[in-house]
Amino acid sequence: MARIILWIGLSLMGAASLAHASGNPKEGEEKAALCGGCHGADGNGSAPIFPKLANQHASYLIKQLHDFKSQKRVEPTMNAMAEPLTAEDMADIAAYYDHLKITQEPASTNVLGEKLYKSGHPEKGIPACSGCHGPQGSGNPDANFPVLHGQYAAYLEKTLSDYKSGDRANDTNSVMRTIAGKLTPEEITAVAEYASSLSHP
Repeated sequence: MARIILWIGLSLMGAASLAHASGNPKEGEEKAALCGGCHGADGNGSAPIFPKLANQHASYLIKQLHDFKSQKRVEPTMNAMAEPLTAEDMADIAAYYDHLKITQEPASTNVLGEKLYKSGHPEKGIPACSGCHGPQGSGNPDANFPVLHGQYAAYLEKTLSDYKSGDRANDTNSVMRTIAGKLTPEEITAVAEYASSLSHP
């Protein structure tokens, strides 16, 4: 547990350079035109396999675009989409999505998911999700911790599964890979369903 806390602390420092980046939402709307095919015209995703970008912290989106461009995060379609983007383009697109409203997914009662989200699993060394992502899943823009509330449960489940398998490896100091690696498939499904059902305070 102490090691995880240390990693989280280090990730806060590593995220600082991107946390305060700013962009022009109006310019971003035009630059994000092609993104709507997968992420929806309003940023709420065209299907549950695609993440909702609406209301996501600009700092987090900028990091992901940088990681796609450098192929630190590997996904062929997004790698190709991010390759021609400048730092200004990324900031503008991120600012545009940050200002959009996320649609709320149906509430889902999941006792196991709620327990993991709020309290973690101390015996397995799993910290509470709320420690980084907040009680309502609002994330932390200064630390590059993303918004989870309202996100598709299917996408959250895929993300945790990818961290567990190592297919996604762009988390700072392997924090999410370490945590997801200790979760069972059942626990991943449960916490994804619960986090998705959270609403903005």
